Amino acid sequence: MARQTNTAITVISKIGQRQVGRAAALVVIHGDDLGRKFDLNVECLTIGRGADSDIQVDQQAVSRRHAEVRSEEGRLLVEDLGSTNGTILNDEQVDAPTRLRNGDLLKIGRTIFKFIASNNIEAAYHDEIYRMTTVDGLTQIFNRRYFDDVLDRELSRARRYVRQLSLVLIDIDHFKKINDAFGHLAGDAVLKEVAGVIKSKTRREDVFARYGGEEFALLLPEIDARGAHALAEKVCRLVEKHRFVFDDVTIPVTVSAGVSTVQKKGELPEALIRRADEKLYAAKSGGRNRVA
Repeated sequence: MARQTNTAITVISKIGQRQVGRAAALVVIHGDDLGRKFDLNVECLTIGRGADSDIQVDQQAVSRRHAEVRSEEGRLLVEDLGSTNGTILNDEQVDAPTRLRNGDLLKIGRTIFKFIASNNIEAAYHDEIYRMTTVDGLTQIFNRRYFDDVLDRELSRARRYVRQLSLVLIDIDHFKKINDAFGHLAGDAVLKEVAGVIKSKTRREDVFARYGGEEFALLLPEIDARGAHALAEKVCRLVEKHRFVFDDVTIPVTVSAGVSTVQKKGELPEALIRRADEKLYAAKSGGRNRVA
């Protein structure tokens, strides 16, 4: 007969009683980056189409400096900055600085933000939902779905502003052999650590994602082919030199990379990915632990 054990008693606090400690925020509830949350933890924050905006809404209907949200005497105010198409708050045009209240809907172009007041448990909820839908559970970097969405937008932005855009596809060499020799738990640990090594060398504007099983994608706005190739080389050397240890066993790990750069106006995402994939195959065929 199986030995009976007592059920453990866990005390769970009510959600409303938990300390949230979060800044007020704007959450995208309609438009690109659906679910993304922007914390309002600075004195003044600008919204617009310009690349220097704190919240960039890259749409034709949005002015370069469209609106701002600022803190004044403990309140958060929204003000239109003379935009062409206006700023809409709860279906009303913003003609003067207007106080934001919890639950307000702010429309900029085709994008609608929901305002969430500080220390509101809903902010934590939106954080978690956005993370679950955009982040890979194992490596804690962006997932393929998010990467594909961003790639479309960045290509459009590169065409519109005539900017460079490069893509690096990175694959762990002989990953199946790592799984076979050391086990799948060791393979997962390697995946997670490789992601951490590469992420440490990315800029804030770069987009780094898990693209497949043991494959990663790194999107580099405003970086030309030479710069992307140099970064990929650096990544290869960093991974090669890094000491990967699982259960006190050192696992040798290297990666290969393929680089492609936008070549013509109107280029489709599929073409950019295909060229990077062809280069990655060339790097693998050329002996691995290298960039093509």
